[in-house]
Amino acid sequence: PCPGNHDGMGVVGGDPGADEWLLVRNHERWSGPVLSAPATWDSGTMPDDAPLAPGGGATSLRLRRGRLVSARTSLAGTLINCAGGVTPWGTWLSCEEVMLDAASSAGRRHGYVFEVDPDPLRTSGRPIVGMGRFAHEAAAVDPGRGDVYLSEDNWVSRASGFYRFQPKDRSGRRGSLEAGGRLQAARVRGRRNADLRAPRAGERHRIEWIDIAEPDADSRMLALDPGGEARRVSGPFAQAWAEGGLLLARGEGLCFGEGILVMADTAAGRNAKGEAGRGPGALWAFDPASDELVALFAGQRPLDGHHPDNLAFDLRGRLVFCEDGGGIEDDGGFGNRLMAVDDEGKSFAIARNAAVLEAKALAAAGKRRPPGDYRDAEFAGICFDPTGRWLFTNIYSPGLSLAITGPWHS
Repeated sequence: PCPGNHDGMGVVGGDPGADEWLLVRNHERWSGPVLSAPATWDSGTMPDDAPLAPGGGATSLRLRRGRLVSARTSLAGTLINCAGGVTPWGTWLSCEEVMLDAASSAGRRHGYVFEVDPDPLRTSGRPIVGMGRFAHEAAAVDPGRGDVYLSEDNWVSRASGFYRFQPKDRSGRRGSLEAGGRLQAARVRGRRNADLRAPRAGERHRIEWIDIAEPDADSRMLALDPGGEARRVSGPFAQAWAEGGLLLARGEGLCFGEGILVMADTAAGRNAKGEAGRGPGALWAFDPASDELVALFAGQRPLDGHHPDNLAFDLRGRLVFCEDGGGIEDDGGFGNRLMAVDDEGKSFAIARNAAVLEAKALAAAGKRRPPGDYRDAEFAGICFDPTGRWLFTNIYSPGLSLAITGPWHS
C-alpha cells in the first residue's frame, strides 16, 4: 500500500556501480489518515472550518536498475506536500503548499518546509520556520552560495512572491537549515510592486532583496490594485508588498543549472479576457551573481508548453519540464507532456501521458487504483540520476512513478 497524489521528487543518493538510486517523493494529500512514519509533525485534527487532515508526507524509495527495491514513509503529519528540492548534502526539502492560519488540535500549524532524509530514522520532522509560512511550491539550494530560493503558489488569489533564505549555518550538512536564517523577498529595482504576471519573452529586471521580519506571520486580506477587490495573501507576501515587492501569479518549479536558477510561473500570461496571471505559463531565469531576472519563455501557445510545473536539467544542460495543463489536443493526440527546451530556446515533447488504465491490467500489476482515463493528470517530480541513464518522473493520479531509460546525456 502506498499513499497517492505523487508530486515532487528528487534523487538524493545512490551507488552508480550497482545502478542503485535513492529518491524521496512527495504526496500532495490534504485528507485521509495520518501516515505512519518515525518523523511525524502533526497527529491532530483540524478545526471544522478548515476541512483538511494532515495526511500528506513523503516516502523514501530505493531503486535498482529501474526496479523498486523498497519504499518507506519518511515524513508524516504534513499537509499538501507539493514540490521541494534536493540539497547538495543528500536530503530533500519537502514543501507544504497550503496557506492556513488555523492550528490543529495538537497545536500544529502548516505551510512550512521540512528536511527529509532518505533514511526515515534520520528525519527530524521539525519545520524550518525561518523559511516562512505560506503556500510553498519548490526549493532550490544555490550550490555555490548556500542560499535557498523558494517559490510561492497562491493559486487561489494568484498573488505570489519570490523568496530567498540565507541560512545562519552554512556548513552544508543535515539539519543545518533548522538553525534559522534570514528570509527575503524579491523586489524589482526602481519599480514598486512590479506586476510580472504577464511577461514578454526576453524582458529583463534587476532584483533587490527585502528582509521579511516575521516569516511566521498570519495571512491577511490585501487589495493589490487601487480600488481593487481585496484578496487573501500570505503573511510574508504582505510584508514584501508593503516594501514594494514584486508580483507573480503562481510560482512553481525551481532548479539550478550552471549557476543559473530557472523558475516556472505556471499561470503567467493572459487569458482571452486579457486577465493577467491566467495564461499558459512562463519560465524565468535568475542569475544570483548579477541579481538579473530574465523571461526565457513567455506568452507561448499551449502547444509549446502548457502550464510548466516541476523542472530539471539533464546532463547536457537542457531544461526539461512537466506540464500541468490538463492535456491538449494536437497532431500527437491528447494528454499532458514532458517537455524539453533545445539550444535555440524552442520546446519539444519527449513523453506524453497515455495512462488509460483498464481493470485487468491494474489487477495483473497488483494495483488497487480504480480504472479510468488519467491522461489529463499532471506529470510531476522530474529528475535524473547522476549518470544520465535514468529519468524519473511521476504521474500525479492515480499515483505512478516511472523510470525511463536514456541515455539522457546524448
